[in-house]
Amino acid sequence: MENYVKAIFRLSQGHAAGRATTGQLAAELQVSPGTVTAMLKGLSQQGLASYTPYEGVRLTETGRTLALAILRRHRLLELFLAHSLGLEWDEVHEHAERLEHAVNDGLLERIDRFLGHPQFDPHGDPIPDARGEMVELALRPLNACGPGERFRLARVVRQEPAFLRALRAQGLELGMLGRVVDRHGPAGTVAIVLQGRRIELDRAAAESLLVEPVAGRARQ
Repeated sequence: MENYVKAIFRLSQGHAAGRATTGQLAAELQVSPGTVTAMLKGLSQQGLASYTPYEGVRLTETGRTLALAILRRHRLLELFLAHSLGLEWDEVHEHAERLEHAVNDGLLERIDRFLGHPQFDPHGDPIPDARGEMVELALRPLNACGPGERFRLARVVRQEPAFLRALRAQGLELGMLGRVVDRHGPAGTVAIVLQGRRIELDRAAAESLLVEPVAGRARQ
């Protein structure tokens, strides 16, 4: 149930009506559409979601509060695993996925204090605070930046382990400052410079990296 609520919240953030579709949830959770439909009916009965066949599902206020609490648990655990145990950003998700359902609120608050009440997890996702509020930075995809624009790497929205390992192999880390040096329209590739190194990214990778613009434009 918690996994469904969390997935609905994440998927509905990009939808104008605040909805997630059955197909999206089936793909996200790797289950059949029939399994999704059965669970959505159950969530509706519990007052956590409002489900309309062929239109999708959206969380109720109660469901949204639960989703934020689950995200808080998951993202704090990811940061704890990275910060305290030295796990890489491609390793933390699966461990946090298992632990988030077992950690009680008291332990979670101790983890939060130990980490200094952080605002972002290892992938740059905002961590809801105890009241369910979180910081939302004004970010945009890397491929929306033009040649000469400077940026700070702030968030990775595509978090499959293989993709994160590929980014790590190229030396990309959150917080790095860089600039766009070239864009190839038809192919959609983006060339950037990070710490004096030129890196070529394809369209899918550039779309998955969210950056914070840095004032001023750099010479190419």
